[in-house]
Amino acid sequence: MSIISAESARTTSGAAPVTGHAPAPLAPRARLLPALAAVYRAQLSRARVARIPLLFVATFQSVGIMVLMRGVVDGGTEAKAVVAGASVLVVAFVALNLLAQYFGQLRAGGGLDHYATLPVPPAAVVLGAAAAYASFTVPGTVVTAVAGSVLFQLPLTHLWVLAAVIPLSGAALAGLGAALGLLAPRQELATLLGQLGMSAALLLGVLPADRLPAPIGYARDLLPSTYGVEALARTFDARPDWAAVGLDLAVCAVVGVVSLAAATWAYRRAAVR
Repeated sequence: MSIISAESARTTSGAAPVTGHAPAPLAPRARLLPALAAVYRAQLSRARVARIPLLFVATFQSVGIMVLMRGVVDGGTEAKAVVAGASVLVVAFVALNLLAQYFGQLRAGGGLDHYATLPVPPAAVVLGAAAAYASFTVPGTVVTAVAGSVLFQLPLTHLWVLAAVIPLSGAALAGLGAALGLLAPRQELATLLGQLGMSAALLLGVLPADRLPAPIGYARDLLPSTYGVEALARTFDARPDWAAVGLDLAVCAVVGVVSLAAATWAYRRAAVR
């Protein structure tokens, strides 16, 4: 009876019963740079085991192409174009082809829904993934450039320009690959587009420009990796035209900004569906 009386007294005294805790406020959206660094580290750790074998394939492929072209090209300007094109082809294989497949798979498997629930800016997701995939191209590109220079007896003096060619070409091609993967309505189509993009980088980048028909030469000018190839090829000259090299790299940088912006827009578009 005393327990019932105590409960009645508590009820009649006007004290409201406890119904639960107030909802906690949502965490603020992460800033771009910290979110970008977090996504980059996560993607780099995730792709390290799966992508390293494919990097060996990309490097072996590019070196094999140079060996085949050695029987056709003796030296001179054509040899410079072959070595530069084969080196940037490693970037195209990873940053364009594999990234298109990754984002196509991410969209088809519902992975974009996971990122949409995180307080991470869309640009951080695209830039972080693109930077991680582009990072895997560094060893293969360097090995290909050194092997090609030795094979065609080109100077190794100015290969330090790869420090600019790799990130700028990687940004342009990674943005294109991410956009293709995100805009493709089906995963199989994203894989096909990535393969076609890499094939274009192979045909238009490795083959000397003066041997291409005029209409195909115009298509070569539209390929983002072309300007990285031209910049690297110019550095094999005895006295490189550094103004032309800087202009090619600047064009590559502008194309990279545009392609990454397009990939960010494609991510927003795909995430809301």
